[in-house]
Amino acid sequence: MAVGLSGDLSMTPVAGARVASAALGGRREARDDLALIELSPGSRCAAAFTRNRFCAAPVAVSRRHLEASSPRYLLINAGNANAGTGERGLRDALRSCEIVARAAGVPVTSVLPFSTGVIGEHLELERFERAIPLALESLRPDRWEHAARAIMTTDTVAKGVSREFAVGDTKCRVNAIAKGSGMIRPDMATMLAFAVTDAAVDPGPLSACLQAAVGESFNCITVDGDTSTNDACVLAATGASGAGAIEDTGEEAYGALREAVRDALQWLAQAIVRDAEGATKFIRIDVEEGESEALCRRVAYAVAESPLVKTAMFASDPNWGRILAAVGRSLPAHADIERVRVWLDDVCIVEQGGRAPAYREEDGQRVMDREELCVRIRLGGGAHRARVWTSDLSHEYVRINAEYRT
Repeated sequence: MAVGLSGDLSMTPVAGARVASAALGGRREARDDLALIELSPGSRCAAAFTRNRFCAAPVAVSRRHLEASSPRYLLINAGNANAGTGERGLRDALRSCEIVARAAGVPVTSVLPFSTGVIGEHLELERFERAIPLALESLRPDRWEHAARAIMTTDTVAKGVSREFAVGDTKCRVNAIAKGSGMIRPDMATMLAFAVTDAAVDPGPLSACLQAAVGESFNCITVDGDTSTNDACVLAATGASGAGAIEDTGEEAYGALREAVRDALQWLAQAIVRDAEGATKFIRIDVEEGESEALCRRVAYAVAESPLVKTAMFASDPNWGRILAAVGRSLPAHADIERVRVWLDDVCIVEQGGRAPAYREEDGQRVMDREELCVRIRLGGGAHRARVWTSDLSHEYVRINAEYRT
């Protein structure tokens, strides 16, 4: 069960957007596994995609369509990633867009496809032919929770959040949903995330807002160090709130938008870690006093992705030597280890090149017994910092992934 996360969503409608879900019928269990988000005419859209060179067919098609026209529909299917499927995969992704376009009466390039699930299998397009008309008929402004549940794969809870902000005297809203539980070490985005605001935002500020928010949210999490072939994160602006357009990143309204989007995406990013496959702990890694942000991030990920550290966390074992080793292998040759200090929450475990003189095993155990804890690392070599959120590595993670296709 997700660490400190209930999965109860209370999302409110966003003007200019309607949402639906439907069942493709290809899963062992009977549940919706297709989601559709409709955006009002004139909506603007920015996106971030995986840097995995084996990017999935829907990623390639979405990139092309974003360059060609304004989006009207986001089509998401779960259970089949349509990745590693070659030219046929590209044709299938395009064909799924054509099914939406024909039924909705819009250009095919205004449909963006997204997929998640098993890699290497082809889409069964006849299922899309049946499900998409049903989804179009059931579009409603208040069905965000339905969509959040439909895009889940190994997630145990749906993930969605609403935030409000002001543009002048007008109250605006941003809704965001995401899925992700395993194969999480985002590089530009996360497994799948979709955010929609009713503010009017020009393309430049919209793209800047998304990139900044992704950098402070999804690109700060790791579950297992694996970057998916299908990672995608979308921010759409319908402009239906009636507020004046945000035209420049220097505007006060842009700051309000950026804060709301960042807050929403950070919440989702942390929710993904809390719901990581088999997770029993939520762990924050803070690295401070580094000579560069890149070094701080490297140290943070070395600790966050160490199987030895993660399994010790699962066992609630205060084996501080594993943290010491992970930090040490990530530092440059010129680093002065005498200046490095490490804490578990408020308990100093490492200083002056080894175990802190005042450290007691029972103090470390007290922290490790918690569901949520922080590993804080001070490098003593500069003013830069980085933060990463991660989870432990349990027997259940192995079981889930060993049985993923069975």
